Amino acid sequence: MKYPNLLDRFLTYVKINTRSDETSTATPSTQSQADFANEVLIPEMKRVGLQNVYYLPNGFAIGTLPANDPAFTRKIGFISHMDTADFNAEGVNPQVIDNYDGGTIALGNSGFSLDPADFSSLHKYKGQTLITTDGTTLLGADDKSGIAEIMTAIEYLTAHPDIKHGEIRVGFGPDEEIGVGADKFDAQDFDVDFAYTVDGGPLGELQYETFSAAGAEITFQGRNVHPGTAKGQMVNALQLAIDFHNQLPAGDRPEKTEGYQGFYHLMSVTGTVEQAQASYIVRDFETEAFEHRKAVMQAITDKMNQELDSERVSLTLKDQYYNMKQIIEKDMTPVNIAKAVMESLGIQPLIEPIRGGTDGSKISFMGIPTPNLFAGGENMHGRFEYVSLQTMERAVDTIIGIVSYQD
Repeated sequence: MKYPNLLDRFLTYVKINTRSDETSTATPSTQSQADFANEVLIPEMKRVGLQNVYYLPNGFAIGTLPANDPAFTRKIGFISHMDTADFNAEGVNPQVIDNYDGGTIALGNSGFSLDPADFSSLHKYKGQTLITTDGTTLLGADDKSGIAEIMTAIEYLTAHPDIKHGEIRVGFGPDEEIGVGADKFDAQDFDVDFAYTVDGGPLGELQYETFSAAGAEITFQGRNVHPGTAKGQMVNALQLAIDFHNQLPAGDRPEKTEGYQGFYHLMSVTGTVEQAQASYIVRDFETEAFEHRKAVMQAITDKMNQELDSERVSLTLKDQYYNMKQIIEKDMTPVNIAKAVMESLGIQPLIEPIRGGTDGSKISFMGIPTPNLFAGGENMHGRFEYVSLQTMERAVDTIIGIVSYQD
């Protein structure tokens, strides 16, 4: 096996609960992430050959593999996130399925299974080694597969000094899943010409377009009176929330959109007759369309307040990140290199927009163009998550190919 430590490394990582917490104000949002960085990752970063390894107050573990050939003048970074999504991450007990036969995989004794009739992606993996959950937790391939792949690539390069490369910087960060991990990223300290997040899905994914994103928090102020005498007096805050939602374009929802189509996504509605709150995320690829979506929400707010003859609807919009294409398309070098390397390895590049975001969205706007590479995960963020070991190996091949690439 070319990378004998890859599987065990990945299994070690996923068994550690590093779920982030969007209600926390700490950095990282959970102590488990800090512990994972300092007790697991940093010692291993040193073992595999990284130098000048350190942990920053922003939650990032950083290390450097120095150049071994002065002809390689580019400094390249690789970034993955430590945290996992908001699904059970305690007691992860991964299953390793050798030589997958193409059939249904029972997920432990949970009563759940991976059935190709439900998850057609399984058809791609017959004969491969799959790592799945036991049906009670997520797996954490998002993004511990990326961490394992970067670590394994560094280990291989250290053991094979005949592979010439420039300076490589590695960063493992917190809180990507709750959208704040890259907010405090220190681009000046990282100091590379460009970087890659290794945080994508199936084999060949190469992404440099993301949604632009905003969050919308809406408060509806009602007036509660006895329902028996409510006519002309009651203002039901929950009904206002329903009325607001019904004025948004009915087809512009995640479950009805794809490709470059944007959406409004209602995340939660809570409250009483007296007061209610609604949370949305707003997504679109083009700046004009993104701004229009926010303007639509403001127009509905203004219209409802005018009709109610009172300021009963309060809207707060906050931009979260922007389409990194705006930065990367100015110099497509990192995309072109990754594409050329994949093709040389017999991997078909899948250059598609991300219907979401990565840390690279924010880091690109900090001055480091950072497209996204595949890490292998399928069905991420839940009990049906799985990853192919062979795809993870190809991700390591791709990282090594990128750092050793010469024009």
